[in-house]
Amino acid sequence: MNNENLIVKAASLPPRGEVREIAAIDLGSNSFHMIVARIVNGSIQILSRLKQKVQLAEGLDENNILNQAAIQRGVNCLALFAERLQGFDPENVNVVGTYTLRCAVNNQEFLRQAKAVFPYPINIITGKTEAKTIYAGVSHTQPEMGRKFVIDIGGGSTEMIIGDNFTPLIAESRHMGCVSFAKRFFPNGEISFENFQRAKQEAVSKIDDLVFEYQQLGWDAVLGSSGTIKTVYQVIMANIDPNGIITTERINELIDVTLKVTHFDELKLAGLNEERADVFVPGLAILSAVFEKFAIKQMHYSDGALREGVMYSLEKDFQVSNIRQRTAFGLAEQFNIDQAQAERTYQSAKLLCEQYGYWKKAELREEMMELLLWAARLHEVGIVINHKGMQKHSAYILQNMELPGFDKEQQRLLATLVRFQTHILKTNDFNKFVRYAPEDILALVRILRLAIILNKSRQATEKISNVILETEQDFHSWTLTFANHYLANTPLVHNELKGEARILSEIGLELRFYDLS
Repeated sequence: MNNENLIVKAASLPPRGEVREIAAIDLGSNSFHMIVARIVNGSIQILSRLKQKVQLAEGLDENNILNQAAIQRGVNCLALFAERLQGFDPENVNVVGTYTLRCAVNNQEFLRQAKAVFPYPINIITGKTEAKTIYAGVSHTQPEMGRKFVIDIGGGSTEMIIGDNFTPLIAESRHMGCVSFAKRFFPNGEISFENFQRAKQEAVSKIDDLVFEYQQLGWDAVLGSSGTIKTVYQVIMANIDPNGIITTERINELIDVTLKVTHFDELKLAGLNEERADVFVPGLAILSAVFEKFAIKQMHYSDGALREGVMYSLEKDFQVSNIRQRTAFGLAEQFNIDQAQAERTYQSAKLLCEQYGYWKKAELREEMMELLLWAARLHEVGIVINHKGMQKHSAYILQNMELPGFDKEQQRLLATLVRFQTHILKTNDFNKFVRYAPEDILALVRILRLAIILNKSRQATEKISNVILETEQDFHSWTLTFANHYLANTPLVHNELKGEARILSEIGLELRFYDLS
């Protein structure tokens, strides 16, 4: 079966719980976005994403009147969305309008014309509501817990929120966005040092009064969402750092490159979509100002944003303390995983992992251990497709499904672990990682393989309660010592361990195992 068909086949299996289809639409100043998803067993599964560049803010004049051309672009886009939403109950569709529709004195005219083609209510939200909804979208999709500083630079406004876990503590929206700043400070797409500095100083003046209160609250992590920050992240990934971490130094590097050209059309950077060249430069000026005033050290990009917050608001049962738990348990239900077997494998992996001590990147030990344990719970997700080649099916599903709570690198590690859970082990085929060391990935794979082997008999009455794992500092030689004549009483496991030892020997690794007499 072709890989492209795997998830389609798997997802078509009848779910165990009730299914509800929902849609969230964000009518932004630059683009309109729509997410269509379904709620299955307490988890959201994305069915489709639609995005159209509408440039609504370009149609807003100095008197805040939205011209007919911009209104028509927006209405045409909503007509397209309406076609996809045929048959949806209005209570399952949430549509929000943001900065440009807030500011437009003739926004009722937009709503009147939209109603003719789009039968769902449009809610024009305040800046504070937009900020809090963005925070919800980030909180529901990112793994970071604790106090977060979330920043979203949109087409017409910038939102800045500090919160604890799912609760925003302070949320502000300021009238500075990449589209409005492009019109004001970069007329006809002209780039100059003076234009850039004027844009940056205007942004500084708009946020200056927030700095003291925000710094008093403090934060553990800074996350950025939406188009401008996504574009900066992509350009950094393509040119500077594959992790895409945004820092002041990297922003300054991008500014230096940007100021070498004199027009938006001349700006050619790897990772920069041509459609976003006109809003990249003003967005960069705003981002530079935010970093400077709040003394931000580094920022990570978040896939979650306003539309995700709108989507999660449609279901009241989503706020849980562990987003990964919600994601993993939803997958377990959807793909009919044998949860008793998953729990046995989880416990064995935990027992072994706690005894392993030679991590190359010790500072990532807890993160890697948690990912290993989720891999143990989800390693059989591909069995719904076919037990033959299950490890490949499982890896494909975990690599390509939306997994809220796991960032891209963590998702790739999950997929790698389950891909090599059994059969021949080829370390050259491992995914390449920026964050994780190859030696640590190999150790995680070996632990998962052993945990699976120890539970090969599935319903066996002989439980693994005590096993000692000893490892050499050179990573190559591992020894398992079992109590209570475990190997003598479990010939299937004993035979599997012999097979594993042979597989490992082919790549220069050693596995020994003994029963305590």
